[in-house]
Amino acid sequence: MRLQFAPYVLKFKQPAGTSRGVLLEKITCFIRIFDENDPSQFGIGEAAIFPGLSPEADDRFFYKLMELQANVRIGKATDLTKFPSLQSGFEQAIRDFTGGCHGIYFNSPFILGQAGIEINGLVWMGSFEEMIDRIEEKLTAGFHCIKLKIGAIDWRKEVDMIQYIRDRYDRKQLEIRVDANGGFTMDNAIPRLHRLHELGVHSIEQPIKAGTPELMRFLCEVSPLPIALDEELIGKFTTEEKRSMLDTIHPAYIVIKPSLTGGFSGAEEWISLAKEREIGWWITSSLESNIGLNALAQWVATLGTTMPQGLGTGALFTNNAESPIHMMGDRLYYNPDLHLDRNWLNGLDWRE
Repeated sequence: MRLQFAPYVLKFKQPAGTSRGVLLEKITCFIRIFDENDPSQFGIGEAAIFPGLSPEADDRFFYKLMELQANVRIGKATDLTKFPSLQSGFEQAIRDFTGGCHGIYFNSPFILGQAGIEINGLVWMGSFEEMIDRIEEKLTAGFHCIKLKIGAIDWRKEVDMIQYIRDRYDRKQLEIRVDANGGFTMDNAIPRLHRLHELGVHSIEQPIKAGTPELMRFLCEVSPLPIALDEELIGKFTTEEKRSMLDTIHPAYIVIKPSLTGGFSGAEEWISLAKEREIGWWITSSLESNIGLNALAQWVATLGTTMPQGLGTGALFTNNAESPIHMMGDRLYYNPDLHLDRNWLNGLDWRE
């Protein structure tokens, strides 16, 4: 067996505001594996590394990738425990290859076009006017759950924005989730959580920065608003670390990003541990291209989810791969008559 990789820079259609600044582009890395006797048939995956979040977002990533290449050639296992995006991409490539190299990672009614996945409509940070316009777009498109990135504009304006939504749609009509990305402090977190609860918000992701579990536990105990952990999951590599974090903080929800938590296998362990503790969960993408999003959506479709998931739509980038995944209303669907463009993939800068 052989493994090749192709670094790729995704270009945003418009600047994407986050709590870590404005993104204009994002690097990713495609991985393909094949039998050297027939290189035309290959399994494809995406190691969606995320600078500033991925534990391996430094020179170690490419050293580990070269180690993985060498080990695949000789049939030796590679420890990818501390390289979650690489673990994710490698798992995808293996599943595609063993499934016949057709871009089918998981079998379910989803890949037959018979079932969809309900997702939340993500509203990126921006000015008050920009965010209101983006909210209107999501509502017009038919979303019943929206997720607002907060922390970029004045808190009062963010409250006004949520109040604007609630004046038009009550809790039964529209679910509102917010993501603070650690933007609150212990000085302002509690009154803000109470205010968001009054506004009928469903939950908040990561109100304070990750890394202070006792403070987060206190917030989870006193908050009237359910708290979901996001960044807090990153860097927890062992089962014991995961158990300890969940038992210490015991959040209402966890938000699982396979590219940041060890691929499908790592994500499934988080789900199992959460279920044991009666902690809710949902899956979120992390700015993958359509390659990773396709694999991720196929996996989510097998989980029997009952609440909106945080998957992307593939519409953020100008230079994305073509994909069988498409939107209808607030659901992702798979078109079985379309496939990943292998010619586009062959044209990438593959290295070995």
